[in-house]
Amino acid sequence: MKYVAMIYGNQAKWDSFPAEAWPEAIARQEAFNARYRESGELVGAYGLADAAAAQLVRRAEGVPVVTDGPYLETKEYVASFYLLDCESLERAQQIAADMPFADVEPVELWPVLHESVAGDLPVCE
Repeated sequence: MKYVAMIYGNQAKWDSFPAEAWPEAIARQEAFNARYRESGELVGAYGLADAAAAQLVRRAEGVPVVTDGPYLETKEYVASFYLLDCESLERAQQIAADMPFADVEPVELWPVLHESVAGDLPVCE
């Protein structure tokens, strides 16, 4: 079963983190990523840009209409997400709890209910 684990953040949180602590924090995260990639349970780990770089895309009259956004109602946004492939929900919970900052911030865990077969996906060029 696949699960998405999400980490939330905001610019104020990143700014409050001491600059000298970033190298160790990144090393801890990379060690976590390597451990679960090697076990085959981490399919991918993705850090997202700040919310200021996000865009909202709609379709109007068959063409994309792109605006800056999102204009968030809350200060928190998805900062990164991880795709896990685990034998059980309990195992996914163990991995989420093993994330370096899970003792400070919660990790949101969502079961993936549907996965499109790769052959069904259009190729983006």
